[in-house]
Amino acid sequence: MLARLLRFLPSTIIEGYEHPELVSEIFAKTVAAEPSGEWPEIRSIETVLDFGGACGIHYKLAHREAPLIRWAVVETPAMVRQATQLETDRLRFFETIEAAAAWLGGIDLMHSNGAVQYTPNPLEMVRQLANVGATRMQWKRLFFSDQAISERQRSMLVENGPRPKGKPLRLSTKAVTYDRKSFSRPEFEAAHSGYRVEASGSDWFSFIR
Repeated sequence: MLARLLRFLPSTIIEGYEHPELVSEIFAKTVAAEPSGEWPEIRSIETVLDFGGACGIHYKLAHREAPLIRWAVVETPAMVRQATQLETDRLRFFETIEAAAAWLGGIDLMHSNGAVQYTPNPLEMVRQLANVGATRMQWKRLFFSDQAISERQRSMLVENGPRPKGKPLRLSTKAVTYDRKSFSRPEFEAAHSGYRVEASGSDWFSFIR
């Protein structure tokens, strides 16, 4: 409740995902995070391209299920510069899809969770990701709309990044703003040339070649 109230009374506005304070917030929370739960479908996967995977929080959960998995995160230049501190021989960070795909070689899974709608041209980005030829493509938290929507969103800085389990958000009046663009389900599906829908829901899709 307090975080929702403070959203209307921010003391400072941070613009976009490249801002150093936002990057540092996400990095620190990712380092401290200890993801729990299961991800059984990842156990048979060897290589993953994670589009918009920040500082590797999804990898931390996947690594529990598949310790030898190779994971390439595609992120903004600022996030990549910060996250390289966490690189290993199994986890790498890249500014481009092409560089990530080249490092992985064959790609078993393209994974993206709530990221593509924050890019300048979401549908073009979807096409680029489909063109890397991953065996499967898994999308979560998509922004669908029958009519094209372009909106300015705002959240509190402390709401970004993985939330520490069992700990309340600390008090902060700083906010971050970013642009979000929608796309329709039909045009999203059409962008996956060479794939068929394996499963889908209100805001998620799974494709297979």
